[in-house]
Amino acid sequence: MTHAVTILGIETSCDETAAAVLRLEDGKVTLLSDIIRTQLEEHAPYLGVVPEIAARAHAELADAAVAAAMNAAGISYGDLDGVAATAGPGLIGGVLVGLMTGKAVAQAAGIAFIPVNHLEGHALSPRLSEDCPFPYLLLLVSGGHCQFLEVRGLGDYKRLGSTIDDAVGEAFDKVAKLMGLGFPGGPAVERLAGSGNPKAHDFPRPLLNRPGLEMSFAGLKSAVARAAPGAETEAAKADICASFQAAICDVLAEKSARALAGFDPGTEGKRFVVAGGVAANNAVRAALETAAAAQGARLIAPPLRHCTDNAAMIALAGAERMAAGMLDGADGLDAGSRPRWPLDEASALNAPVYGGGHKGAKA
Repeated sequence: MTHAVTILGIETSCDETAAAVLRLEDGKVTLLSDIIRTQLEEHAPYLGVVPEIAARAHAELADAAVAAAMNAAGISYGDLDGVAATAGPGLIGGVLVGLMTGKAVAQAAGIAFIPVNHLEGHALSPRLSEDCPFPYLLLLVSGGHCQFLEVRGLGDYKRLGSTIDDAVGEAFDKVAKLMGLGFPGGPAVERLAGSGNPKAHDFPRPLLNRPGLEMSFAGLKSAVARAAPGAETEAAKADICASFQAAICDVLAEKSARALAGFDPGTEGKRFVVAGGVAANNAVRAALETAAAAQGARLIAPPLRHCTDNAAMIALAGAERMAAGMLDGADGLDAGSRPRWPLDEASALNAPVYGGGHKGAKA
């Protein structure tokens, strides 16, 4: 019997201020609390997330979210083994708020602080609710990232392919803005697409037939931008959204099938995990389910609540690292914030798909 690890997780990388308490014992996860405070009203007038507004909102909400999570869990700070907080990648102002809040709690309680890669949280998120042993193939489709990774083990990730420009989540949000659908954009596009004709517009499927797993969505977004001015009725807008979403599904399904065909998990069955905010899209899930079944793989997706940004996945990443003895340094209090933090850093440095500069490689 191993010692149970109880972790407070904090997530502030974009526009959700979240805190959760999780207990990990013998590989079994018990989620004691899961608090998510949104910032929809703050950003809605701008049809997108404004970094400065997000940082200020996090600063106002972080302490209350932590207090609410601890109260809901029914434990004291002395019952915690550690605090895990997102240290990147993300909007740097928000990341700093969560990082400093987590460090303050850890230092006051005299417990370990665990800086967590937000993307690792997404990569491990299906393990919150079901058995999902390593290795598995991951399609990470969060707001700013779209890539295939082989998840070999905790902290062991190999990039297989990535978008070369816009991520899927960015494309959904930009299309919503073009169409005047409000914020948040992704769910708005999905809702309107439900009443549209997916064959009304023959939008491009960039790189669909090119070998490899690289993807591109900037051209698709541009095609929607050309069609949008002629959509004056709700039905016309619905057709554009449905056709756009169908193009996204076709690309993701084809690339997923190709990735699964080349994925060899050894004696284990093929597990295909989709995680990140776009994994909450039902049309995308259905397309990936079909692609996975055709390759003899099982699609695993977190519950909708844990597809979008949340602190439960951050707490899990921290708990798994603590249980495995993989903490950085004595207490992690010297960890800095990182606006960019690829899961496969070696590939990002040696063969960046795009995005360099002083912030480092993005993908």
